[in-house]
Amino acid sequence: MPLASLDSDYGIGCLDDAAYRFVDQLEKAGQTYWQILPMGPTGYGDSPYQSFSTFAGNPYFISLKELVRKGYVTREECERSAEGMTDSCIRYDLLYQRRFALLRKAFAASGIETDQGFNAFVKDNSHWLPDYALFMAIKDSKGGQSWSLWEEDIRLRKPDAMVSYRNHLMDDVNFYQFLQYEFACQWEKLKKYANEKGIQIIGDIPIYVALDSADAWAAPSLFQLDAKGNPIRVAGCPPDAFSKTGQLWGNPLYDWEQHKKQKFAWWTERIQRCFQWYDVVRIDHFRGFDEYYAIPYGDKTAEKGKWMPGPGMELFRTLKKELGELPIIAEDLGFLTDSVRELLEDTGYPGMKIMQFAFDSREDSDYLPYRYERNSVVYTGTHDNSTTYSWWGELHKEDKSVALRYLNRGPLTSRKKLTWELICLAMASVSDLCIIPMQDYLCLPDSARINTPSTLGGNWQWRMKRGAFQDKLCEKIRRMTKLYGRIKK
Repeated sequence: MPLASLDSDYGIGCLDDAAYRFVDQLEKAGQTYWQILPMGPTGYGDSPYQSFSTFAGNPYFISLKELVRKGYVTREECERSAEGMTDSCIRYDLLYQRRFALLRKAFAASGIETDQGFNAFVKDNSHWLPDYALFMAIKDSKGGQSWSLWEEDIRLRKPDAMVSYRNHLMDDVNFYQFLQYEFACQWEKLKKYANEKGIQIIGDIPIYVALDSADAWAAPSLFQLDAKGNPIRVAGCPPDAFSKTGQLWGNPLYDWEQHKKQKFAWWTERIQRCFQWYDVVRIDHFRGFDEYYAIPYGDKTAEKGKWMPGPGMELFRTLKKELGELPIIAEDLGFLTDSVRELLEDTGYPGMKIMQFAFDSREDSDYLPYRYERNSVVYTGTHDNSTTYSWWGELHKEDKSVALRYLNRGPLTSRKKLTWELICLAMASVSDLCIIPMQDYLCLPDSARINTPSTLGGNWQWRMKRGAFQDKLCEKIRRMTKLYGRIKK
């Protein structure tokens, strides 16, 4: 359940009373994990997998109600900023136009520069926060322009330019540091509340960072960039049955040799940051650590890319040495080679099993439940899939026949009933962990889908209706969770 999808006031889910209500309902439902999407600040396209920083939190998730409580803004100002927004769909265009103006009012009223907690936070996060705040301040001063288009002196971070911009934009830099402080305080409070209720947070991180990010600007030597800051090759996936021209993600690729020379210090800091936020971390596109697909920069499709070697176990041995045993989930979906399977086994991390991938009339699928191992995490579907309710209507006739026979159900069984049957099948599997998307528990159609890969627009917008997660549904989930031996308390 993404944070953005919560039934908060003012246009987007955030760290307000709606988040605490959701935790309360999870407890009633006998649940012990809440998985969310990446929490970084989003840019063009609104994807949480294309963030301005891998270390920063999304300012949209800051609770306006908390800012009202502190006296930084008024409720009337919050209500005006949300005019035209709906309870069912996130309007990122209106958020972009209005939310930051309101947050700037809050900053101006906060007097935060003299706050001891704020100054301690800035000091404790000095390895990433000043660069991120300056990056965003410069970006604002240039109308949102990507850093690769900035003047050479600041694009290449020449010392005189860095000092000049930091002095000139000091107020804006402090504004962005203030946002991160507010986000951190609010998130820490919610996580503590969830943990006290027996609920752990599963976070999600993309393997790559965005090209237009503070990460790439602040440490260009760690990425495959040329002297001007432009990518040499970018990330994506090759053509397959789902995409004839492949997927062109456009993220800059890591220069793994540089990371090795620095003993993976950047990755250690990144993962350490994740475990400040989360109890468990899911790493997206795990196979990229074994081999990654490199596409020449400028290509319009992913057809001419090639596979190149990743860091392999050397990275994970370093993380274990520096940070100890880590509860990580590996997103190992898609076509897997023997070397990827070997890497997953060597790390000991659980992989993912997706019920919607299980029923193939042409061959036995690896996602059929009888083939699962205990060290795995089972899902009905993910944020990239149709809701299960709609998926039943999309299945080819032959595949649906396999699914109905597997479930021992007839062709006239309703989609709502079949959705619950698939949830039961996931719950009954041997996988150590079972995660069900909230939309499946609510039996919602594809209007509630989170993302359709390789499309731009119309994604990441769904919001749960107020009151949808009722006590009656909690009790149904609790009974099922207990029946399949998954209640841990």
